[in-house]
Amino acid sequence: MQEPTEQARVAVSVEVQPAYVEAQSAPELARFVFTYTVTLHNQSALTLQLRRRYWLLTDANGQQTDIEGEGVVGEQPVLAPGSCYRYTSGTVLPTPVGTLQGHYLMSTPDGHTYQVPIPVFRLAIPHLIQ
Repeated sequence: MQEPTEQARVAVSVEVQPAYVEAQSAPELARFVFTYTVTLHNQSALTLQLRRRYWLLTDANGQQTDIEGEGVVGEQPVLAPGSCYRYTSGTVLPTPVGTLQGHYLMSTPDGHTYQVPIPVFRLAIPHLIQ
């Protein structure tokens, strides 16, 4: 894998919108369900394919879980220059608050690979943290 350059780091923007799913949660059983919608925007002049993902999930007790695998939601989307890709996924926490962060591994048609960082974002039940 090539070391990511500053240009590669800023070539793809990552926006995340988390949401608490009250209907599927059971706080009395320490089960808090969250979804997150991710929008990737390829701002580079290169066609990029999302090959792998890595997430670090941290709950309010400091317990960390590594999550990694191929693609996202069963796909390895190809993003042409200027295009966007959006998907929704979810996770379950044993606490009412936590964080997610990580990176995507993206590749160009000629085989160069780059890590695209996923900035840390908070998962929290509404009105818990102002």
